[in-house]
Amino acid sequence: MTISVVTGAAGFIGSHLADALLKRGDRVIGVDHINDYYDPLLKRKNIAHLIRHPGFQLVEADIQQVDWSSLLANVDVVYHQAAQAGVRASWGSSFHTYTERNINATQALLEAAKDAKQLKRLVFASSSSVYGDAETLPTHELICPQPVSPYGITKLAAERLCLLYHRNFGVPTAILRYFTVYGPRQRPDMAFHKFFKAVLEEQAIAVYGDGRQTRDFTFVSDAVAANLAAANASDAIGEVFNIGGGSRVALTEILATIEQIVGEPLRRDMMAAAIGDARHTAADVSKAQKILAYKPQVTLTEGLTKEWEWVKSLYT
Repeated sequence: MTISVVTGAAGFIGSHLADALLKRGDRVIGVDHINDYYDPLLKRKNIAHLIRHPGFQLVEADIQQVDWSSLLANVDVVYHQAAQAGVRASWGSSFHTYTERNINATQALLEAAKDAKQLKRLVFASSSSVYGDAETLPTHELICPQPVSPYGITKLAAERLCLLYHRNFGVPTAILRYFTVYGPRQRPDMAFHKFFKAVLEEQAIAVYGDGRQTRDFTFVSDAVAANLAAANASDAIGEVFNIGGGSRVALTEILATIEQIVGEPLRRDMMAAAIGDARHTAADVSKAQKILAYKPQVTLTEGLTKEWEWVKSLYT
């Protein structure tokens, strides 16, 4: 039986990943601080069903306080999903939290991983935010990262640490750069969750900038599939992969699609463009297709419909 660790197991992507691992028969150790970056009750709801599963164990602790050498003794794969997320919140005094949770916590995990004899793979969840305003769209992995937010800086630093520990100590790392993941259990500070909740509350939605900015949106099950593939593909070690949804869409198109799904017009509150938000993102996923056999399966309309159904169940 494969023993897997999922950090951030109570979070959006981490809880879905733990689901998939348990479904295929892994024993899963979930590590999560369950901090108050957003409502801890939502995180506990994400993992309520996991805790009832006989193959799941929750370690509720700060990553930097975990006894990783003991925990990793018999572990085959680590999926490091835990992070301090959020581009707009990473400025100012909160930056310290980002460096602690994204850089220092990753380094603590890597230090233990270099001595973990059974470890076959450490999959690190990074972000398209490392690219910033990329000069080439779609963006491939050899484009020089130029983050435009403090959050992006910390994710890039953590990536570099993963590669350093691979090169110097043989830690079998693989890095996934997620492009705007969405779907059920999405964090309440993320756009689609906020949009759908605003519909239910009959509130206007905040639109930053002119609405013509574009994103490559990735449904959560596709991100999970990429993790599973990165843990198994022999050529993935020491590599970085873009994980996108396969289409670049403008915010105006997204809002029109949401109006079709919810069956009513959206009220818009136009705001100034947010500092640190990239203007456009688009993933060149050809490397992931070649090495991980990655192919996004869920269309945007299908994925948004699933998220809408989940948000309704959460708030009504």
